[in-house]
Amino acid sequence: MNRSLKNRIFAALAAALLLSAATYVPSSAAPGLSSVERDELQMSYALVTAEFYKKVEPQTLLDGARQQLIVYLEKNGVKSPTVPTLKAVDDPNANERALEREVSSVAALYGAKLGTRDLTYEAIGGMLSSLKDKYTTFLTPKQYAELNEGLDGGNFSGVGLSIAVDDKTKTLRVNEVIDGGPADKAGVHAADLITSIDGKSTKGLSPDDDSKLLRGKEGTVVHITIERDGTELAPLAITRAIIHQPSVYSRMLDGDIGYTRLTVFGSTTAQELTAALDKLEAQHAKAYILDLRDNGGGYLNAAIEVSSKFIASGPIVSVEARGGGNTQYDAEDTAIPPRPLAVLVNGYTASASEITSGALQDNGVGELIGEKTYGKGVVQSIHPLPDGSAVKITSARYLTPRGRDINQVGITPDIVTVEPKTARLGDPANDPQLQAALTYLAGRIAKLGS
Repeated sequence: MNRSLKNRIFAALAAALLLSAATYVPSSAAPGLSSVERDELQMSYALVTAEFYKKVEPQTLLDGARQQLIVYLEKNGVKSPTVPTLKAVDDPNANERALEREVSSVAALYGAKLGTRDLTYEAIGGMLSSLKDKYTTFLTPKQYAELNEGLDGGNFSGVGLSIAVDDKTKTLRVNEVIDGGPADKAGVHAADLITSIDGKSTKGLSPDDDSKLLRGKEGTVVHITIERDGTELAPLAITRAIIHQPSVYSRMLDGDIGYTRLTVFGSTTAQELTAALDKLEAQHAKAYILDLRDNGGGYLNAAIEVSSKFIASGPIVSVEARGGGNTQYDAEDTAIPPRPLAVLVNGYTASASEITSGALQDNGVGELIGEKTYGKGVVQSIHPLPDGSAVKITSARYLTPRGRDINQVGITPDIVTVEPKTARLGDPANDPQLQAALTYLAGRIAKLGS
């Protein structure tokens, strides 16, 4: 990432922190709530009023917290619960203190039975849901941890395979092989069928059942039987190891076409993609497929960095915050040599995936193939709270380089190709969208070679 981009991102974060600090004023102790719970109520109120990308009415937030508390109490057997009605004033600090007193009074009455922590969570969740924005939500510590793991990847002990059930044989099919993992070193290939694991047939088992058989303690050995192109190979003994779940899978397809699939835009995605492209470049790839299907997005920074691998210069995305402030992010001067590029998208290509898709389409460096994307054109900021929970707030909207607002609209591919329900994504023999990309790129390669 170049220094100017780093500085802009740091400045944006610093501004948010300064704004939060300016509106957050600790109050005196309130009965029924811990100091952490009081702080979380105040922080959540201050953050949402300062950062939500549309103007926020304080009364809406207070009413939302109260209504959610009532619903929660009634759901848990409290008839006609006592929850004070609040009237917002012009002073944000006064509204925060009023909210704290309300939740404290509820906690004093019902906290012994229902827990003050859950009551605090309900109040915060009610505030956020009152904005009627499905992306502005409260995350419990567990949900926040799961979100981070999904974006940044987790570690597990296994052989390093992405698997599914083969439609025809009902045995285990290998979707992807993690580069450098035990299975890769043992010679397992994508599209191989694993017919048995430690002597147990995989026929009729679910992917979860298969995963349990493949995973195990680091250093232990698992024996698998492989069928490739209708021929059963000699059994393989694979030693399990600690695997970091990647966000990028890659391999070379027929015709010297490099294929990369991104499952998420996480903190290491750009570095993983760089390594994958370097490997494919070394194998003399003549063209590339960037598969963003079923990719729900992730970090804005990752979208900019991924786009910059294919766009040499110029704008990637513009982010527009409340009040009309617009920040343009440009390519980072890290692009690989230009090659024909096809980008696969579908209805589950969303958020950061759409930033990259829109940037590649608008800059004319990639042909989008597949179905219209999801249509999420807004950006969220995630703020951790003291106990490990977090608030996720829609803080801006984004526009493609040509100024397109794709929120609730999506991006229409250049070549529309339907994805059948029976498609096996990434399998050239059973993936019409991938077939369309291969056909398009073969034509481009032939044209360039003539």
